[in-house]
Amino acid sequence: MRSLEGEFGESTNGIRVELNKLEKAGMLSSNMKGNKKMFQANTKHPLFNEIHSILLKYVGLDQIIETVIERLGDVEQVFLVGEFSKGLDSQVIDLIFIGDIDKSYLINLIDKVEDLINRKVRYLVYNQKELEKIDWGKFVPEPLLLWSKD
Repeated sequence: MRSLEGEFGESTNGIRVELNKLEKAGMLSSNMKGNKKMFQANTKHPLFNEIHSILLKYVGLDQIIETVIERLGDVEQVFLVGEFSKGLDSQVIDLIFIGDIDKSYLINLIDKVEDLINRKVRYLVYNQKELEKIDWGKFVPEPLLLWSKD
């Protein structure tokens, strides 16, 4: 709450009221961790895909992702995991790529991106056969789909 307070210039009470409204509308879900209420996007909400798309466009990620995906090879899906998938800032961005990826191109891109954003990027690459063996339950919260071929 305090980080949102500083970022938006609103009181923590005002932010709490808005988060509770979004939860009541079904756009957010929450759980308790100790005495803290943790919120995350409800990916099952009917408007989630539209809001996600708007957010990507606002940040400009949609164009970057499309260009990079085309050059990476036969990419099926890209997921965001770790702190960023929880909506928390982090010095490390964790990504999972599914498909037949040009790893040398990916490594080259990551080197450039890390310099630009002053963060480290970790990645995992799985092909279709390996995808069946992934225990998605080990990822908390569940991976956030950034891009899909479908």
